[in-house]
Amino acid sequence: MLDSQFLLTDEQMLQFVTKGYLVLRNELPEPFHRRVMDRIYHVLHEEGNPGNNILPRVPDIQQFFDTPVVRGALASVLGPDYYMHPHRHCHYNRPGNQAPGGGQWHKDGYWSSMRSHRPWWAMIFYYTQDITEELGPTAVMPGTQYYEKFIGDRGETLLPTGKAGTMVLVHFDLWHKASLNVSSLDRYMLKFQFVRLRAPEAPSWNYRGSELVVPDGTPALHLNLWRDVWDWLRGERPAPEDRSALRDPETLLAELSAEDAETRGRAADELGLIGEAAGSAAAELAKRVGDETETTALNAAYALGSMGSEGAAQLLRLMAEGTHLIAERSAYGLQRAGAAAVPGLIGLLRHDDEKRRALAAFVLGMAGPAAGAEAVAALIAASRGDGSEWVRRNAVEALGMIGNGSGLVVPELAATLTEAVANETEAPPPSGDMYINKQNYIVNKIGYTAALSLLRTGRDGETATVIAALEQALLSKDRYVRAYAAEALTHLRTPEAVDVLIRHYRAARWCPDTHKASAF
Repeated sequence: MLDSQFLLTDEQMLQFVTKGYLVLRNELPEPFHRRVMDRIYHVLHEEGNPGNNILPRVPDIQQFFDTPVVRGALASVLGPDYYMHPHRHCHYNRPGNQAPGGGQWHKDGYWSSMRSHRPWWAMIFYYTQDITEELGPTAVMPGTQYYEKFIGDRGETLLPTGKAGTMVLVHFDLWHKASLNVSSLDRYMLKFQFVRLRAPEAPSWNYRGSELVVPDGTPALHLNLWRDVWDWLRGERPAPEDRSALRDPETLLAELSAEDAETRGRAADELGLIGEAAGSAAAELAKRVGDETETTALNAAYALGSMGSEGAAQLLRLMAEGTHLIAERSAYGLQRAGAAAVPGLIGLLRHDDEKRRALAAFVLGMAGPAAGAEAVAALIAASRGDGSEWVRRNAVEALGMIGNGSGLVVPELAATLTEAVANETEAPPPSGDMYINKQNYIVNKIGYTAALSLLRTGRDGETATVIAALEQALLSKDRYVRAYAAEALTHLRTPEAVDVLIRHYRAARWCPDTHKASAF
């Protein structure tokens, strides 16, 4: 049972939504941290970095992530049934082993079919030793988790420091990099990833009804975007905005054409806060979704998503007719539009361009159960028959997010998983498709996504059908398909599921004391 005193506060959640990170600390004893770090040191220096196997190689690491502080923080952001992803890594930063300034700013390679502004994923950077700026902690750039482009000097570089047990909980897409270790000591950081299993229905932190307050230090204002994430995390639709402090739409409309990007972005944000009453500005606002400044373009997309049917119509038009970049920005904005966008999104599943079909499936998934039975039927058709693997994968993931309320989703996912595993090859065929080649760490992308979707929905379906598919998935050539299948069976916890797991673990069991340097 999770102790509620370790759940995050409204203020911490608002910082996570707006800045994309929180610095926390485990109060485990220092000798324990030192003992684990010594073990990690031995493994890295005697055997090399074990990659995903760092946890079974040093099992005491699990105690870091089982503490109330970590469990409370992750439950607050990802819901109480979050899952520790099988990809994890120990980042080893040697003294002076990098070019001046440290590593390159980047986002991690993602695991879903698309990146999500809403926190379906999160990471923890965990330090096993006292961490100072000289040791080269991983630098983060607050507030940049929603940006595809790196904002450079416009952003703030933050180097989190603290005693052993210091951790940084980050939005999965926050820009970050290794900083230069100028000390004489090795620096160790454990990077573990976590995934949300279902959309929130209510706040999962110590919610006290706080309004969204913008903390200092954000690189730009994105009030409609932040409100979308905040409302989604609370399991609520947007509340009516107090317009008393907002300027009139005509003034804001004029500022949309200002030379200064910050002025344009602020005007777009305010128009979104006015909502449907500013619907007459929707056509002009739509032009800004293609703005050369990404912060302004995002504000325009989310503002349109806050304007009811007129805003949704403009975003759907942009998804159908705009460039691929504009279509993607429009998809993020359409998350905010809710049910008003669903009929148009179903129509876009028949678009000639695979990019737009995939984006339509993505947004329908983000709508969750509210997408409705017609959307489920259309997504099932896309998952079976679309000629693009990326579209099929988006449809499979969307079905897992919508859930099995119709009774049709789980059997479809089970069939998809079984077929994907049966048709596996040793390696994916060569392809000129950038999507196929992009996530080469996932060998069976459809099987991977179907297994994840069954992890999210399997308990709501016919148990025998689900177990049969998951048992086959344990034989997959893709390590992540196997990992998701094992976890999905664990979630079922029926005698039949446990029996399958026991047979699997007898062969898969890892001995942490057996390695290339051990005698037996």
